[in-house]
Amino acid sequence: MTKNQVIVVQDVPVTVVEHRELDFISLTDMVKGLDGGSAVIENWLRNKNTLEFLSIWEEMYNPGFNSLEFEGIKSEAGFNRFAISIKQWVAKTGAIGLIAKTGRYGGTYAHKDIAFEFASWISPKFKLFLIKEFQRLKDEEITLRAQEWNLTRSLAKINYRIHTDAIAKVLVPNSVTPQQANLLYATEADVLNVALFGVTARQWREMNPNKEGNMRDHSAVEQLLVLANLESLNAEYIRQGMAQAERLKALNTTAIHQMQTLIVYGATKKLK
Repeated sequence: MTKNQVIVVQDVPVTVVEHRELDFISLTDMVKGLDGGSAVIENWLRNKNTLEFLSIWEEMYNPGFNSLEFEGIKSEAGFNRFAISIKQWVAKTGAIGLIAKTGRYGGTYAHKDIAFEFASWISPKFKLFLIKEFQRLKDEEITLRAQEWNLTRSLAKINYRIHTDAIAKVLVPNSVTPQQANLLYATEADVLNVALFGVTARQWREMNPNKEGNMRDHSAVEQLLVLANLESLNAEYIRQGMAQAERLKALNTTAIHQMQTLIVYGATKKLK
C-alpha cells in the first residue's frame, strides 16, 4: 500500500490508500467512534446480503475468486453459529476487495465500491458524506495532475520535435502476445496496464526498483489520456460479459490506434 491520505467524514479521519493501483478505504477508521468498534465490521461481514454483494463484486473484477468456496460460506451464513473474519474470507475465496493489514497503517481496508456499501451499514448520511469527501480528494488529485501537466507541457515546447519523435518510437504500445492474452490477471488495473504499457504493475516495479510510485506516475500525458478511455471501454466490455482475453486484445488494439492518432497525427499538438 502506498500514498496514504486522510479525508475527514463527519469529524472522523478516514485513511485512503492505494493498493495495486486502486483506491482502498479504511473500514477500521470508520468505526473507531462507534459502539462495538471492530465488532461492527464483523457483524457486517456475517450478514448474508453483505456476502452476496461481495461475491458479485469479486466475480466482476477478480478472475481468481473461488466461487465454489463461497457457496459453502453462503450456506452457513444466517445461522447464529456462523462467523468469518476478513482474513478467513480472503484465504478461503481468494478475494481481493477486502484487506486485513497489520503494522503502522493496520486495520481492515476495502475497495472504494465496497467501502461505500459498508458506509451504508453505518448510516446513509455517513455514506453520502464519505462519497463527497472521497470525490473532493480525487478532484484535488486531478487539479494537481493538471498543474504538473502544464509544467511538463511548457518544458516540452523547448524541443517539441525531438520530444514527439522520441515518443512516437517508444510510447505506441506493441500488440499483446498470445501468451499475454491467455494469462489471467489478478485485477482489472493490470488488464489495462498490459493493454497500454505491455507489463503488469508488479513487472514494472521489478524493472524499476529505484523509482517511487507506480508506472502511471511516470506516464506521458498521451498515455494517461488513452488510459482514461480504456477504463471506460473496459467497464462496458465487462458489462457485455466479454472474457478477459478478448477484452485485453480489444483494449490493446484501441490503445495502439489512439496512441498513433495522438502522436503521429499531431492530436496532442492541437491540445497545446
